[in-house]
Amino acid sequence: MTLFRAVRAVAESEGDGPVDWDAAAAAAKAAVEPGDLTLTDAEREGYARDVRDARDRVREVAAVDFDLPDTVEVQHRHHWIDANVATFRRVMEPLAEEAVGPVPGLARSVNTGTMGVTLGFLANNVLGQYDPLLLAEGDDHALYFVHPNIGKVAGLLDVPEPRFRRWIAFHEVAHAAEFGAAPWLSELLEERMREGVAGLTEGQFDRAALTEVNVAMTAVEGYAELVMDRAFDEEYDDLRRKLDERRGGKGPIGKLVRRLLGLGMKREQYERGKAFFDAVADERGVEGASAVWDSEANLPTDEELDDPAKWLARVPV
Repeated sequence: MTLFRAVRAVAESEGDGPVDWDAAAAAAKAAVEPGDLTLTDAEREGYARDVRDARDRVREVAAVDFDLPDTVEVQHRHHWIDANVATFRRVMEPLAEEAVGPVPGLARSVNTGTMGVTLGFLANNVLGQYDPLLLAEGDDHALYFVHPNIGKVAGLLDVPEPRFRRWIAFHEVAHAAEFGAAPWLSELLEERMREGVAGLTEGQFDRAALTEVNVAMTAVEGYAELVMDRAFDEEYDDLRRKLDERRGGKGPIGKLVRRLLGLGMKREQYERGKAFFDAVADERGVEGASAVWDSEANLPTDEELDDPAKWLARVPV
C-alpha cells in the first residue's frame, strides 16, 4: 500500500517545472514512516540541555563567537522532508524555466520520482541537520534533530540514546559555529551553487564552481567532525568507531543507494576533512584550526586538504 501511494504520487505529478515538488514530498512520505515523536519531559529537556552545553563547550574549545539559530526543532521524518523540500526547491529554481526534454511529462515524472527516492532515503537516515537556509531571504538558519532516527541508530549501534544524542548535538552545533564565525561562508556557497546550476541550464557543468563547493564543504564537514570529538565532554571512541562503520553502508543495497545519491562523496568529505583538521589541531590546537573561518583566503585549497603542512606554512599563527 505504501509503495502504491508513492508510485501514484509520482504518476500524478503536475506542473510545468522539471520537478513537481509537492508530488516528490508526497512520494517520500508515502515510502517512509514518520516515526514516533512522543517526547518525555526528560527527553525534551535533554535536547535543550545538549544544545546549550554544546554551544558553551564549542565557544570555549574552538574560541569562536556564534549564536544558536532561533529555530531548533525536534522532528519526525515527515517534518524533515517538508523542511528540505523547501531547500531543494530554492536551489533548483533556476532550472524551473528551462526545457525538461522532448517528452516534458515523462521527464518531470522521472525527476519527481528521483527526488522522492532521494528525500525518502535521507529522511530515514539523517540524525541531525544544521541548515544555513542557503538562497533564502534574510539571515535565518535552523537546527533540526530527527528523533526517530536518533533512537533507531542508537539501538543499532548498541549505545545509550541520551549519550548518542548529545554527541550528535555537538556535531550540529559545530556547524552553527562555522557559519556564525564566517559570515562570508553562506555567500560563497550560494554564489558557487548559482554558478553550478547556471551551467546545468546550459547543458554543461561549471567544474570550477562545483570543485570550490566540494572543497568548502569538505572543510565544513571536517571541522565539525574535529569539534564534535574534541569539544565533547564524554568518552566518544566507541561512538566514533561505530558511526564511521555505519557511514560505510555495509549492506549492498545501502551501498548502491548511497553511490547513486552521491553519499560516497559526503563520506569522503567527512574523512578527508577530518584528517586535515586533526593534523592542523595537533599542531595548533582547535583554536588554531578555527582560523580557517577568519577569511575566505584561509580556506584550504584542494591540494592543502591532502597536505595540511602546506596550509600551516601559508596561514600564519
